Amino acid sequence: MRYEQTIRTPVECHGIGLHSGAPVTLRILPAPAGSGIVFRRVDLEGFTVEAVSRNVARVSYATSLMKKGVLISTTEHLLSAFVGLGIDNAVVELDNLELPILDGSALPFTRMVEKAGIRRQRRPRTYLRIRRKLELREGDKFIAVYPADEYSVAYTINFRHPLVGRERFEVELSNGQYLREIAAARTFGFREDEQAMRNMGLIRGASRENCIALTEDGIENPPLRFSDEFVRHKVLDLIGDLALLGKQILGSVVADRAGHAMHTALVSRLLKESDLWEETTREDVEPAHSDEAYSLPGYRAQ
Repeated sequence: MRYEQTIRTPVECHGIGLHSGAPVTLRILPAPAGSGIVFRRVDLEGFTVEAVSRNVARVSYATSLMKKGVLISTTEHLLSAFVGLGIDNAVVELDNLELPILDGSALPFTRMVEKAGIRRQRRPRTYLRIRRKLELREGDKFIAVYPADEYSVAYTINFRHPLVGRERFEVELSNGQYLREIAAARTFGFREDEQAMRNMGLIRGASRENCIALTEDGIENPPLRFSDEFVRHKVLDLIGDLALLGKQILGSVVADRAGHAMHTALVSRLLKESDLWEETTREDVEPAHSDEAYSLPGYRAQ
């Protein structure tokens, strides 16, 4: 069978929140099999918030979790990295309300996991295998999941900007594809929207070091890491949001101009309609007690 995984040793980083601008220290610690991803606010006497659908709070410009009034903000990049690397169980400690944005991608988080190492655990990993399609529409926005033997994501975006326009990217989350094709894609924003967002109390920590800044007809901080980095980042976000299912899926996800709210709406509908999926494990010849550190490949710029 294929088994759950955690990290081998604790690892930490420091940064600021994208929206709050607040300084934060984040630590990732190993966790027992079957415990999932759990956030712990060490500044609030160790209060814990599980990374599951029932705790989803705000989903406008970032995906946040809330439990009994305690907020964990902008979780999607770290959760995406965990899915991409096959990390099922971890405790994530932070001393403020928002995760650090770092360079705006999931790459720093994957490097943290590489530094810590990955440990295979004794518990067989359980997947949600999609049995019937589920499609959601909202105006020109669309998201769906279909039966498939592997986990794949296809995303389409369409922005009225000469460097973006209509982009589509598809990836299967196997054989290191996440690390090569998705992890390094950074978040992006439009200068024309900046003041309105700041007036809403957002992007207080945004800078050229952690966000692709798009002007009316160009980019302030080139070069791009991929020619289609914008849509790849949307794929990154979607993978992180779908991590709130609590299990990895076996299915094909298709999205068109969806966004965080639709991502998490898909999660909610899937969990409510249990006839759409079945729990399953996979056969694997590797022993349950193996303990192995992996070397993670870098990304491929295009």
